[in-house]
Amino acid sequence: MGNFIFCHRRRRFIPSCVFTIIVLYLLLPQIYQLGDRIRQTGPWSTQYQLEQTFEPTTDELSCLLGESPQPDHDDFSSTKPIPNRVHFIYGLSNPYSKPGSGTFDFLCYLSVRSALVGMRAEKVFLHYTYIAEPPSPDPNVDPRTNPWIKRLDGDIELVHHTPEELASLKSRPSAVWQAAHVSDILRLKLLQDQGGIYLDMDAFGLKPWTNILKSPRGIVLGHEGGNRGGLCNAIMAAHANGTFIQRWLDTYDGVDLSKEWNYHSVLLPKELQLKHQSEVCALPPSSFFWPTWTWKHIDWMHSALDPYEAKHWAAEVSRNGGSLFENQLAYHAWSQMAWDRYLKYLTPEVVRTKDTRFNLMVRRFLEDDV
Repeated sequence: MGNFIFCHRRRRFIPSCVFTIIVLYLLLPQIYQLGDRIRQTGPWSTQYQLEQTFEPTTDELSCLLGESPQPDHDDFSSTKPIPNRVHFIYGLSNPYSKPGSGTFDFLCYLSVRSALVGMRAEKVFLHYTYIAEPPSPDPNVDPRTNPWIKRLDGDIELVHHTPEELASLKSRPSAVWQAAHVSDILRLKLLQDQGGIYLDMDAFGLKPWTNILKSPRGIVLGHEGGNRGGLCNAIMAAHANGTFIQRWLDTYDGVDLSKEWNYHSVLLPKELQLKHQSEVCALPPSSFFWPTWTWKHIDWMHSALDPYEAKHWAAEVSRNGGSLFENQLAYHAWSQMAWDRYLKYLTPEVVRTKDTRFNLMVRRFLEDDV
């Protein structure tokens, strides 16, 4: 009798366990998102430091207005403006073998259009390895097979970088680096060789950078966070052959980037800037990286607006020449934090018809027939 009861309970227990495992598996993204939200918005979170209010410093404002004084020593300076040419990098990982790396999509199209329409760039370069659609193991497939690339064809210059060229950027060939770290080095080399502007593929230039391109200092960087804890490499402008960029590049020699994420791209440039302030125009957080990547700030950018709010922010965008705020030149959309919650749901129709602060800001970059 005891064995019968045990077997009967076991027969009921196994399906219950299977059902529970399936439910947990299906709800895993929501559970993770809930945990992430609690971690980020709880009173113990360090993200409050990023969200803290700030006032631009005198030096930041002089950089913003293109009025930085010439350095009074032999460090790099230039009397010529930074070229109004924008460089994007995309497709260094092949989505054919790594589907999670993504493809050149609608958001990428909007970002490139922002450089053409918002910044009025004289030239836009898209540096790539794999952007064919559908993805292919062959890096030499015509990128115009991608419909968004085909639409931009004629307005941008495509620059192909071979897998072998990307591998040569690693100071340690055996190192296992993410594509983002290879991109970090490539963008610095492009600016060092050619000068100009660099934008991440989820960054949006909102208006011409006329003033900051006049900077005599070697590089223009923006502070990340109200606490100014870092200078982020997702948006940059620089003269060619700058001392600061070369110093930055030298720090990659022999380094193992598999053991870090953002030290070389955010924290290190801030450390270098504090030691060599005359070489860097450091802009206030509002110029490139505000609102920040925190949970509350991402929600603020993408939450639906009521008619009164929409009218208010549409007027602000118009008054500020395309920006939410007076000193804002660009916006970094923080796709790592915002993709699953908001960005992956964006379509031309959503951007046109749903009023959010983000959509009001980028709507004008859409072509009429998209």
